[in-house]
Amino acid sequence: MELPSTLQEAIVYFADPKNCNEFLASLRWADGRIKCPYCGSDNVSYLASQNRYKCYGAHAKAQFSLKVGTIFESSPISLDKWLCAMWLVVNCKNGISSCEMHRDLGVTQKSAWFMNHRIRMALHDGSIEKASGHVEADETFIGGKARNMHVAQRRRRITGTGGKDKTPVLGIVERGGKVRTVVVPNRRKKTLQAEVKKHVEAGSALYTDFLLSYEGLEGDYAHKVIDHAVAYVDGNVHTNTIENFWALLKRGISGTYVSVEPFHLFRYLDEQAYRYNNRKEMTDFDRFKMAASQIVGKRLTWNEATGKNHLPERYPN
Repeated sequence: MELPSTLQEAIVYFADPKNCNEFLASLRWADGRIKCPYCGSDNVSYLASQNRYKCYGAHAKAQFSLKVGTIFESSPISLDKWLCAMWLVVNCKNGISSCEMHRDLGVTQKSAWFMNHRIRMALHDGSIEKASGHVEADETFIGGKARNMHVAQRRRRITGTGGKDKTPVLGIVERGGKVRTVVVPNRRKKTLQAEVKKHVEAGSALYTDFLLSYEGLEGDYAHKVIDHAVAYVDGNVHTNTIENFWALLKRGISGTYVSVEPFHLFRYLDEQAYRYNNRKEMTDFDRFKMAASQIVGKRLTWNEATGKNHLPERYPN
């Protein structure tokens, strides 16, 4: 059976546990030699009756499934639903809510919410490569609109004007390349310039708006500023690329997710950045396959997702 190219074909294809196993095994062990995730031994056999593998190494946990060592670990939900959920997350332009996924896949809304966050964790790009060439940097505020809130929520959340009760986010995009985002504690000069220097190669052409926090970057970059009170484009000087990304992000948050807590915001940023960075010259299957290849070595527990253990390191507050 040929590999799927549409959601309908993916549902039919991954309904067969054998296809799920072969697909994930080929990504996890490209050389075809299945290795035990506990000891690394390739002295492994497949137990067809249990849909599990058995390692003959000398350790306690002899049997394991393909979920072990991935974002799927310890999940009772079958791989066919997991893989279809991943297909939806990476290919729905404005994302997919946990309520919609719960109806589509026949899992509880709570399970769908947790699945979404585990998939978003796999989409995080941990590349240390810096942006170069022509680069745009801009910041925005993410938060609910007061007019859409219940009066009790409004009193709890809105305590000031402007961006006081919203979460600031810095975005950096290389024209013709990738976007990267980071949740920041504030828009002060020290904070924003530290992030720009961390993510942008020295000597690059840097374009920002007229925010005073960007003053002083001329020594490291060919820094050009566009004053939006005067114009939005001045030849090659503009921030329209990153503004376009913000529009896509906010459309997904307000239209699909409706409400996003600051604690989880960085995961939603990772999700939107993944789709944006892989939108060109990739089929739906290619985008899905790349995401599936990033599931190993990542684990998100319920306590971590709900904040019962500790705050994620990437969230600054």
